[in-house]
Amino acid sequence: MSIQNTASAAQQPEFSVKALILPLMAVIIGMIMVILDSTVVNVAIPNLQAYFDTTLKTIQWTITGYTLSLAAVIPLAGWLTDKFGAKQVFLTTIALFTIGSVLCSLAQTSEQLVLFRVIQGLGGGMVSPIGMAMIFKLSPPDKRGSVMAMLGVPMLLAPAAGPILSGWLIGLASWHWIFLINLPIGIAALLVGWKYLPIIERHKTPALDVWGMILAPIAFSMLAFGMSEGGSDWTSTRTLTGLIVGGVALALFIFVELRQKQPLLELRAFGSSDFTRGVILTWISQIALMGSILMVPLFLQNLLGYTPLESGLTTLPMALASVVFMPIGGKLFDKVGARPLAFVGLIIITIALFLLSKIDLDSSRSTLMLPLAMMGSGMGLSMMALNTHVLNSAPRKLVSRITPLTTATQQVVMSFAIAGLTGFLTSRTTHHMVEAGANANLAQSSASAFGDIFFLTSCIAAFGILMSLTLRKPRLKDDHEGENEEEKPDTTMMMGH
Repeated sequence: MSIQNTASAAQQPEFSVKALILPLMAVIIGMIMVILDSTVVNVAIPNLQAYFDTTLKTIQWTITGYTLSLAAVIPLAGWLTDKFGAKQVFLTTIALFTIGSVLCSLAQTSEQLVLFRVIQGLGGGMVSPIGMAMIFKLSPPDKRGSVMAMLGVPMLLAPAAGPILSGWLIGLASWHWIFLINLPIGIAALLVGWKYLPIIERHKTPALDVWGMILAPIAFSMLAFGMSEGGSDWTSTRTLTGLIVGGVALALFIFVELRQKQPLLELRAFGSSDFTRGVILTWISQIALMGSILMVPLFLQNLLGYTPLESGLTTLPMALASVVFMPIGGKLFDKVGARPLAFVGLIIITIALFLLSKIDLDSSRSTLMLPLAMMGSGMGLSMMALNTHVLNSAPRKLVSRITPLTTATQQVVMSFAIAGLTGFLTSRTTHHMVEAGANANLAQSSASAFGDIFFLTSCIAAFGILMSLTLRKPRLKDDHEGENEEEKPDTTMMMGH
C-alpha cells in the first residue's frame, strides 16, 4: 500500500504557481476594483466637499458607509455560496458593484453619494473572501505564503495606487470618473471570471442567522457614528446615542452569536490565543495604513495646495515599495513564519509614522515620500504574512468560518479608524486653535493636528511590535491530520456558514 502511495505521489506533477495564473487573474481583477474604491475617494474628498458644499464630517461617510456595508455582507458569503454556488455569487456581486459605481457617478447630493456607496459596498463585500477562499483551496499548504502573496498584491497596491488614479482622473476630467472607471474594469472581471474561475461544488444550505444579520449592522454603524461625532463633542446627545445604541447592539450580537449553532460570525474562534493575537495585529496594521492613505492626501491638498494628481503621485513610493516587498514577505513566510516579518514590518511602519508626525507647512515632497515608501515596505513584509498566519492558526473545527470573521472585522476596524481619525483631526485642530489664542492660525493648527494623528498611529503600531513577539508558528502538518474525519474543514470556501 505504501509502495502504491509512493508511486502515486511520484506521478503527481510538482506544484507550479503558473497553474493558478488564470484563476488568480480573475480574482485579482475583481479585488483590485473593489479595494481600489476603499481609497480612490480619499484624494477626491476636497473636491467632493466643494462640489456638494458640505463638511468633512459628512463627506467622510462616503468612505465609512462603504466600509460598513462591505462588513455587513461579508458574513453572508458562506450561506449564499452554499445556496447558489461560489462562482455565481462572485460574478453577481461584481455586477452589483459595477452598477453601484455608475450610480455614484450620477449622484446629485452628498446623501445620494453615500447611499450609492453603500450599494457599492453591498456588491463588493463578498468579492475578497470568496476569491481568497478559492485560491487558498487550490494552494498546497507549503506554498500558501507565495501564492497568497500574489493575491496580496492588489490588497496593498490598490489602496496605494488609488490616490494616483483618482488624482489623474480628477485633473483630466472630474470626480465622476473615479467611479465610471469601474465600468470597463467590472466588465473585464465578469468576462475573465466567467471563463476561468473554477465551479465549486455546492453544500447543504445551513440555517441563516437572522438576528445576527439585524444586530451586526446596527452595532457597527452606530458605533462608527458615535466615534465620528465624538470628534466634536464626546458628551453630545448624538455621540452618546451612537455609542450607547451601538454598544448595546454589540453586546446583544455577541450574546446571540455565542449561542448560535451556525452563527453569522464565528466568535468562538477568539478562544484560540494564537488566532486572536494574529487578528489584533492585522487590526493594528489596518489602522496604521488608514492613518497614512486617508490623511496624507487631505494634508497635501488642503494645507500645501497640491493638486489631486500631485497628491496622488506623492504616494507613489508607497505603492511601489509594497509591490516590491510583498513577494519577498510571501517567500520568507514559508521559511520563517509570521513573527519575524510582523516584527520587522511593524518597526518600519512605526518609524515611518513617527517621521510623518513631524510634518508642517514647510514640509517638502521628498520629506513625505521617504516615510511613505517605508510604510509600503513595512506593509508588504507583514500584512499578507499576518493574514496567512491567521488562517493557519484558526481552530481546526472552525476554520471553514474564519474568512468572513477576519475580513468583516478588518472592514469594521477600518471604518472605526476612518471615523475616529476624522473626529480626532477635528478635535485636535480645535485644541491647537484654542491653545494659540489670539495668534491662532487655522492652517498651522490643522498641520499640528495632522502631526498628532500620525504620532497616535505610530504609538499604536509600536504596541503592535511588542505583540508580534508573542506570535507562534502553526504546524503545517495539521492540514493533513484527520483527513477521514467528518469534521474535516472544507477549505474550498473558507468562509462563514
